[in-house]
Amino acid sequence: MKTVECVPNFSEGRNRGKVEQIVEAISSVETVKILDMELDENHNRSVVSFTVGLEHAVESAFAGIAKAAQLIDLNKHSGEHPRFGASDVIPFIPLSGATSDDCIKLARELGRRVGEELQIPVYMYGDAAFLENRKSLENIRTKSFQYEELRASIVEATWKPDFGPAKIGPAGASIIGARDFLIAYNVNLNTQDISIGKKIAKALRAKDGGFTFVKALAFFLEDKKMVQISMNLTNYRKTPIHRVFELVKLEASRYGVSVVESEVVGLVPLEAMIETAKFYLQLNGFKGDQILEKKMWG
Repeated sequence: MKTVECVPNFSEGRNRGKVEQIVEAISSVETVKILDMELDENHNRSVVSFTVGLEHAVESAFAGIAKAAQLIDLNKHSGEHPRFGASDVIPFIPLSGATSDDCIKLARELGRRVGEELQIPVYMYGDAAFLENRKSLENIRTKSFQYEELRASIVEATWKPDFGPAKIGPAGASIIGARDFLIAYNVNLNTQDISIGKKIAKALRAKDGGFTFVKALAFFLEDKKMVQISMNLTNYRKTPIHRVFELVKLEASRYGVSVVESEVVGLVPLEAMIETAKFYLQLNGFKGDQILEKKMWG
C-alpha cells in the first residue's frame, strides 16, 4: 500500500479538548495512524502527524479541516506563531511507495474540496504551488502578514486564492501543499531581548544569506520569559541539526547570550539524530545499523 504522511498545523494550542476532537475526526478515516500530537500554548498552535494510505489521504485531511472550521474562530485567536487559518498549513509528504507527484495530486485535490465544499480560501504551496512566488511558505504568510491582513487584502488580485472564495470567514484560509520531510526545531535563549533573537534568526535563514535549508523566526515566550529561535529545517541531510545548533550558539555568544535548551516539535527521522550523535560524540565510522532497535525491528 502506498503511504503518505500528513502534518496539519491547527491554530489551537491551549484547548486540548478541541484538538482531540480534530484528531478524532482525522482518525475516523480508514488506514489513518496518528503518530503524534503536540500543543504549544505560547504559539497557540498544534501540530498533528499521521500516516494514511494514498486512497484515503484527502478524506482524512479534509475531515480534520472541516472539524477545525467548526471549533476554531480566528477572530478570537492570538498567539506568537503566524497564522492564516484554523487549519493553517497542511502538507503531504511521500513515504513508502508514494512519490512527490502523488502528494502534489493529493494536495491539489484537497485544496479543491476545501475551497468548494467548505468555502475556505486555499493557497497552494511547496511542490503543489501553481504560482512560483507561492512555493515558499514564508512568501505567503509572514509574521507581519497574517489572518487580519489577509482578511482586508484578499479582494486584491495579488491575494486571489487558488481555490475557494476571495472572502475570509472565522476559519480563515488554509495553505495546502506537498513537500519533503522537514524538522521543526526550536532553540531557547537566556535573554528577553527580542532584537537579539531577530538578529540571530536573520543570520540563520536562507533568504538573508544563512543556511540554504533553514527558515527561522524569533519569538518571545511569555511563560518562560525568554527568546526562542523557531526554525524549519527543510533538508536535514544537507543542513543537519547540529550545524544549525552550533551557529545559534555562535551568534548568541556575540551578544553575551547562551542557549538554555532546544526542542524538536513533532517527529524527527532517526537518521537526523544519529548524525547529531556522531558529531557531538565524535563517533567516527559509526553506522546506523549499529542501533539495537533497528536490528530488532528493522
